[in-house]
Amino acid sequence: MKKKINIQLMTIAVISIVTTLLMAVGISRDLFWNQIFEDLKTYTRLICYTGILEDTPRLKEKFFQEDLRITLIDREGKVVFESYTDASRMENHKDRPEVQEAFSMGEGMAVRKSSTIRKSSFYYALRMEDGKVIRVSQEADSMWKIFSDALPVMGITLAILIFLCLLVSRFLTASLLKPIKQIAENMDKLGEPNTYEELTPFIATIQKQHEDILKNAGMRQEFTANVSHELKTPLTSISGYSELIENGMATSEDVVRFAREIHRNSNRLLTLINDVIRLSELDTAEREETFETIDLYEIAATCVDMLQINAEKNQVTLELRGSSCLVRSEKQMLEELVYNLCDNAIRYNNKDGRVVVTVQIQGGKTVLIVEDTGIGIPKEHQERIFERFYRVDKSRSKSTGGTGLGLAIVKHIVARNHARISLESRVGEGTRIMVVFEGEG
Repeated sequence: MKKKINIQLMTIAVISIVTTLLMAVGISRDLFWNQIFEDLKTYTRLICYTGILEDTPRLKEKFFQEDLRITLIDREGKVVFESYTDASRMENHKDRPEVQEAFSMGEGMAVRKSSTIRKSSFYYALRMEDGKVIRVSQEADSMWKIFSDALPVMGITLAILIFLCLLVSRFLTASLLKPIKQIAENMDKLGEPNTYEELTPFIATIQKQHEDILKNAGMRQEFTANVSHELKTPLTSISGYSELIENGMATSEDVVRFAREIHRNSNRLLTLINDVIRLSELDTAEREETFETIDLYEIAATCVDMLQINAEKNQVTLELRGSSCLVRSEKQMLEELVYNLCDNAIRYNNKDGRVVVTVQIQGGKTVLIVEDTGIGIPKEHQERIFERFYRVDKSRSKSTGGTGLGLAIVKHIVARNHARISLESRVGEGTRIMVVFEGEG
């Protein structure tokens, strides 16, 4: 990055210097040309007003030394006098642009290559009172000679300027990158930028991302610890019971009981592993979902039928209400969503309790409501109920086989579907969870 900024600054500096130099040369050329034409005008008027045209030998001698050509042209374009060569051998000059302009406008100017001396020249022509045209010219080589003489000085100046720009570029680059370097070296102690306020949103974004990274790292560490703890409990039970059976320390009645406990803990272990795998899948940002239009009421009916036996076992009445409602989602996610909400409502219900699942349209949106008459959730626990492994009643959750991940999975599925979830609960009265889908209803 530092090298790239240096190169960009140097490129801008060199382009600016070269552009300025070319503009200066262009302006100098225009000023030089204007000065030459002004001098030629002065010489021309001097020749006309002093009467030196009558003394042609003197005229030739004087202006030849001044590197000036004097040409006198009659009304027909014939060269009457030429200070540089023999006028009788010269062709008609009426077609020369500066001469034409002088005949028609009174004066004319041009810069072109002379067919006589084979060099580029400046021409100024003036129509005199007798109708003839006097033309004074000067070779253009003198102008380029001035520029060629100035080239070494211009080259040295250009080199010095580029060197100075290189030093300034390095200083500016270091100054620009200093706050960013400080941010990189002090991620945990970022304050307000003391160099430019434009870094404020940049620092705020970095701080938020850094905090999110630390938070996620903490959550992952906590999740790993919780998973290890949750896996350890059933595995310890399975290992202990199997060891008793292996060593012949269990009676025939104990073997049956131990086998039942091993089976129960194995199921709990499998359920926990499946929930952890599912959470990992939902956590993956690159996971591709194939959304389709699904009838949520049909999904709910299937889940209710599936959980009827479990509800009866817990002496809970499970009921489905509502009508057909369409949503855009994945079938598996909707099944997990309804299943986990209903299973949770059954698990934390009272004997002879009730769970009502409702699928309906509210305000043009599809709404899923799972309402129970269970133990309820204390207010201080309601904000954390969707966290992983968070349990209000830990002893009851483990005794009923809960993994503590069901509502965490629900939260992820709701987020994946861009839906909204809300919870209302009162201790001893029950809980009402509502999921609102933002798509079609």
